Amino acid sequence: MAVTGQQDGHARLAALERGNFFIVPLDDRRQWYRYHHLFAEVLTSHLWAEQPDQVATLHRRASAWYEQQGAAEAIRHALAAGDFARAADLVEITAPAMLRSRQEAALLGWLKALPDELVQNRPVLSVGYARALLSSGEFDGVETGLRDAEQWLDPPADRHARVDAPAAAMVVDEEEFRRLPGAIAVARAGRALALGDVPATVTYARRALELIAEDDYLGHGSAAALLGLASWPSGDLETAHRSYATGMTSLQKAGNLSDAIGCTMALADIRIAQGRLREAMRTYEHALHLATEQHPEGTRPLLRGMADMYVGISELQRERDDLQAATQHLVRSKELGEHTGLPQNRYRCRVAMARIREAQGDLDGALELLHEAERLYVSDFFLNVRPVTALKTRGWVAQGPLGEALDWARERGLSVEDDLSYLREFEHLTLARVLLARYKSERADRSILEAMGLLRRLRTAAEEGERTGSVIEILVLQALAPQTQDNIPAALMPLERALALAEPQGYVRIFIDQGAPMAQLLRAAAARGIVPAYIGRLLAASASAQQPSAGEADRPTAPVAQPMIEPLSQRELDVLRLFKTELSGPEIADALMIGLSTVRTHSKSIYSQLNVTSRRAAVNRAAELDLI
Repeated sequence: MAVTGQQDGHARLAALERGNFFIVPLDDRRQWYRYHHLFAEVLTSHLWAEQPDQVATLHRRASAWYEQQGAAEAIRHALAAGDFARAADLVEITAPAMLRSRQEAALLGWLKALPDELVQNRPVLSVGYARALLSSGEFDGVETGLRDAEQWLDPPADRHARVDAPAAAMVVDEEEFRRLPGAIAVARAGRALALGDVPATVTYARRALELIAEDDYLGHGSAAALLGLASWPSGDLETAHRSYATGMTSLQKAGNLSDAIGCTMALADIRIAQGRLREAMRTYEHALHLATEQHPEGTRPLLRGMADMYVGISELQRERDDLQAATQHLVRSKELGEHTGLPQNRYRCRVAMARIREAQGDLDGALELLHEAERLYVSDFFLNVRPVTALKTRGWVAQGPLGEALDWARERGLSVEDDLSYLREFEHLTLARVLLARYKSERADRSILEAMGLLRRLRTAAEEGERTGSVIEILVLQALAPQTQDNIPAALMPLERALALAEPQGYVRIFIDQGAPMAQLLRAAAARGIVPAYIGRLLAASASAQQPSAGEADRPTAPVAQPMIEPLSQRELDVLRLFKTELSGPEIADALMIGLSTVRTHSKSIYSQLNVTSRRAAVNRAAELDLI
């Protein structure tokens, strides 16, 4: 009725519904309907063929009606009508809420559909455009958008506007216009951080705190979070955590839960670096509680960042050696959909799955996922303290041949004499692993001496920075170094310290991922009565893991006692373990990141090998054979 001007629209819709003529009601009160998309296309084609001069008018009417309903469809119809001034007004009103709910992709689509000169003469839109680009990882146009807005903040005499520019800025949202100086400073701080300019980040973030009103919780939260992130590269993790937590609290007060949940990734990463895994887990769980408290799972909307919480929990479960739970959390993340993930979600998900594959002994599968993760990596505000190239190098070290690992060290310009920093700590730890592997392979004394010297320096720096997570890994490597020389007493001193730090937090994989050499050291430590209960758990986990040695990494692993003609492959064992869950075939394929047809092929092989005809029977038979 609002579009056609006819008075019997409701009756016609009801009649069409009764006749099952291509429309679907969207609510119980029959206020909203949707045409079948094919029927809608037919009607649109007829309109263009018979009344093309009415198209723009009808779109304008539809835009006006949707605006009254508070629906974003008003913008789409205004753009379709070519009424760009109206569309710009609507986008300006909608943009702050879109940015708060992390819907920058939709916002960018609208803004890019508007003529450039229209956006340039609307400072609120210019800053919204810059912020949306920044959130999407598109940094090139950010500064241009901010400068376009700034020209309207200066006194008229100081402006350097174009000759054809209007005498005054076009402003619809006056309140948002007043906030622009602080918003511009926050955006510049974010851009500086994304480009690695930490001093500029601090400068702009502090300026933002001076410009932003006390009751502007969103602005204060963003600036405080950026200050926290700026403290992170130096390794001052406690200061970073404190500032970032303050930012998260302000964002919650502002009702901006999506960004508050996004803060969780940084807070948890900091706690993990500090070796405080239990606090990291509570951080993730608190964020999920915040999200589901407002919108219980199964309802909409799902807040952006929720998918990343499940990836983070998966990584912690993997460290605890609960690989089944770790896999299920990755499946849950994928089920929520990419729209509920932050920009790095696809990258993080593949890295997490690669770590699980590595723990299962599937080194080739792990490296394949890391290669894919490298292609998917996008830069954002989070520090890249564990580069995927270093993770791949660790995989090469585990496989045996060191050529690619040594090439990586040369390409990265890494040396045992480098100045140390938190940003490159993970890479230098990887270099130490390469040197230890080289000594084990070539018995070159220089390699192990360089590795031990580098580890001593790294340990001092990590202890001074209270980065206990790094300290534990360094101590593990300091134990493995003398072990390669059969000096078990010297190896047990750093190992005992590592165990003391790791036990309260439930570390497992950091030890058993080192394979047979660590198992030997753990048995020696147990013989001396060092934390016997904890070592018992680690040795049990190590025996269960049955990790292949470097020379065996390319062969499928299987439990020793498989009374079958052919042992199950590693991938078949992966599928068999997931048979114990409630996951469907497609969900198992998603969890293992393989095709559904591949799952079916493995399932047939499992049934044949175990002489069963169902999943439940396969699980029961596998349990009898101690396969799972």
